Order: sequence, then C-alpha cells, then structure tokens
Amino acid sequence: MFKNLFITKPVEPAGHVDAGEPFEGSLEGEATLKRTLTGTQLMMLGVGAVIGAGIFVLTGQAAAEHAGPAIMLSFILAGIACAFAGLCYAEFSAMMPVSGSAYSYSYATLGEFVAWFIGWCLVLEYLFAASTVAVGWSGYLNSFLGTLGMPIPDLFATAPLTFSEGEFTRTGAILNLPAVFIVALVTGIGYVGITQSAMANAIVVAIKITVILLFIGFGIAYIDPANWVPFIPENEGPGRFGMDGVMRAAAIVFFAYIGFDAVSTAAGEAKNPQRDMPIGILGSLVICTIIYIAMCAVLTGMLPYSQLGTPKPVATALEAYPSLLWLKTLVEIAAIAGLSSVILVMLMAQPRIFYSMSRDGLLPKLFGKVHPKYHTPYIGTIIVGVIAATLAGFLPIGLLGEMVSMGTLLAFATVCAGVLILRYTKPGLHRPFRVPLAIIVCPLGVLSCLYLFAQPFMEYWFLFLGWTAIGMLIYFGYGYRHSKLRQRR
Repeated sequence: MFKNLFITKPVEPAGHVDAGEPFEGSLEGEATLKRTLTGTQLMMLGVGAVIGAGIFVLTGQAAAEHAGPAIMLSFILAGIACAFAGLCYAEFSAMMPVSGSAYSYSYATLGEFVAWFIGWCLVLEYLFAASTVAVGWSGYLNSFLGTLGMPIPDLFATAPLTFSEGEFTRTGAILNLPAVFIVALVTGIGYVGITQSAMANAIVVAIKITVILLFIGFGIAYIDPANWVPFIPENEGPGRFGMDGVMRAAAIVFFAYIGFDAVSTAAGEAKNPQRDMPIGILGSLVICTIIYIAMCAVLTGMLPYSQLGTPKPVATALEAYPSLLWLKTLVEIAAIAGLSSVILVMLMAQPRIFYSMSRDGLLPKLFGKVHPKYHTPYIGTIIVGVIAATLAGFLPIGLLGEMVSMGTLLAFATVCAGVLILRYTKPGLHRPFRVPLAIIVCPLGVLSCLYLFAQPFMEYWFLFLGWTAIGMLIYFGYGYRHSKLRQRR
C-alpha cells in the first residue's frame, strides 16, 4: 500500500494548442474547458489576484509592528521567494497546460498522496483566502458608506464569531452581510464563464492600478526622508524590528503575493499556454513587486511607521494631509475594487482545482461536471461559493490569514522540488520554458518557502495539523479507493 501511495501520473510532451482546442482528454461528447485567454489576460488575472489585501492592509501593519521602513526589504525578500516559485510554475504550466496548478504538477512528479496533500493545501489558499478577503472587502465598503453618511449597522456588517485564546466566542452580530453579498456576486460571474470573468477582472484591475499610481504620484511630494531613519529600527525582541523583524514581516507580507500562481489554474483555458503561461505568471509577479515597493516607500515616507498600524494604512496616511482627502475616497473605492478582483480570481481558481481532482477520481464526479453552454465547472463553482460565503459571513478576518500563507508556501515548495525531480526522471520531455540554473534556483525556492512557512507554523501548528488530518480522512475514505490511475493499474 505504501508504494501505491506514491504512484505518479504519466506526463506526455505537450503539443501546440490552438485557440478553442480542448487539450485535456475527455469522453466523446463531454463538454470541456474552452481556450479563450491570452497572455495579457493571464497577466491581468495575476495582477488582479495579487494587488488587493496586501497593499491596502498588510503593508502598514507589518511596518508598524515588525519592520519599520525596512518593510520595503521584506517585500523584496518575499518577492524573491515568489520569483523562485514563479519560474518553476512557468516551466510546469508551459509543459503541462492543464487545470490543477501545483496539484497536477505534484501528481506527475511526487505521487498521488503528495498531490492530494498539496491539493488540500490549495483549498486553504484559494477558498479560505477568498473568504478572508471578502471580510476585508466588507470593512472597506462600510468605511466608504460611512463617508457618505450611510454606514451599515455592525449587527449586519461584522462577524458573529471571533476566535481568541483557542476558542470561539460570540460578538453579538448576526451576519457579515456585505461579505456574503460579494461572494455571491463573484460566484455568479464565475458561473457564467471564464471570458466574462477575465473581462470583469481587467476593468477592476485598471481602476485600482490607476488609483494606486495616483497615490504614489501625489504622495511623493509629501515624503519626509526623516521618516526613513533609521531604515531598520533597533531590535526590541523576537520578531520586532531589526533583521529578525524584517524576516517576520516577510512571512506576513507573503500573503500579499498570494494569487500569482492562480494564473496556472487557467492553463487549460489559455489560447497558447506554452507561450502565454510564463508571460502571465512572471509578468504579473514583476509588476506587483515594483508596485509594492513603491507603495511602501511612499507610505513610510509620508507618515512615521509607528502610525501605520491601522486596518486602512493608505487612508490613514492621506488623512494626515487635508489637501489629499479627495484622494482618500478614491483609495477606498480602489480598495473595494481591488479586493473584489482578488475574490474573483480565488473563486475562479478553486473550482478548477476540484475539477482536476475529480477527473482523477480523488473527489466525487460532480466536481468535474462542465456546463454545456458556459464551459465552466459550474457545480464546483456553486459549492465553493456557498462554502466561501458561509465562512465570510460568520468568521473574523484574522483567523485564517496565517493558515492561508502556510498552505501556499507548502505548495510553492513542492512545485520547486517537482521541477528538479522531473528534470532527472523525465529529461526527454519537451519544455517550452526552462527554469534557468535549475540546480540552484529550485533548491533555493524550496528552502526559502519552507523558511517562511516555519514562521507562522511555530504558533499555529495545531490548527494546520488538524486541517491536514481532515484531508487525510477524505483521501483514505474516498480518494484512495476511487483513484482512476490506481484502477487502470
């Protein structure tokens, strides 16, 4: 049985895929995913997933509590870890243009058991992150409505449960209604089709990038270089300033990068995946890293870092300058739009992970059903939407953030290891894109991701192990016995 746990899925060289041609094998007459996405649309999907919660929330908090002005360095360190993983994702997605992301790649290199574990970690990344960001969206929406004098009562705008000292307690609220609303709306867009989702995302990305550039452009004039001194504040204890604080902040702001790998889940719907997937993944990562560093520089230059530890640091910095209050409203609108696009990409990605797992027999067949008209995994989309709306409506935003980062970092580390393993086990495979200096880049990717994973794991190990145990029960209770790969053998 132990040997059977690590059987790998055969990998065949990927031929050129023309627009509209279904690459993944299917039964005769079965609806398949439709190839409609270009390299530019994929890049916009990546930017849409990444630019959101991190730039509008985490930047200020990590600077105030851990890194000071050196938060710019934290983003660079987190970006380097993502760059290693991004190169590996680009090689895999060009070589295997199928839906499934790190799950599919792990199945081909490390075996079924590892693939299931990574797929289960990806549920943390996409499903739970979508719920977490939806709660943040609700907060920004209510702040904007408060500016207009029409705030939603806390009874219907906050979570009825909070998590403290290892147990849930009631807050007195009934339901976070705006969070449920945005998840329902985005689920409807994802149900209709991938093209409509990409178009909606492109509009949202254009709005928030424009406002972010306005903030950077106007904020530069109000920078006081004295706020950058000292660049790395003196260490005040474990994880608080100094280089130790910079590294802890890097693990925290890693959440801000989550989503660029969501581009790979749309590989089955890319027109020319061999060319477009590397463009989408690496292009979005470069754009987002530059934007993050510029935002950090302006934020910490406009206001002392100790004053940025608020849920809305960008708006807080603008409030200090009456002449920029007009921009504060635009920032709130951009935050609402930005978080919307994050939810959109996350809720597009998760059903496609389930789609791939279902087609492999590891999940029930209903997750693999494709809508005959819209060519989307519609049942999986509905199920994911209902679960995400429930989590967003009842749980607080702080509970799942660290867990999301942990699941993502493990998936990234596995992809980096898988690329190197496949170089030796399947050297003859056609690789339209190859990781340069893979013998160096892949191990560095594994080590950097595992190092960042260890930061929150020391505090939340019991929650992560509990989540893993649930996944193992599902795998051995259903997936192991229904695996199509094992049945064929």
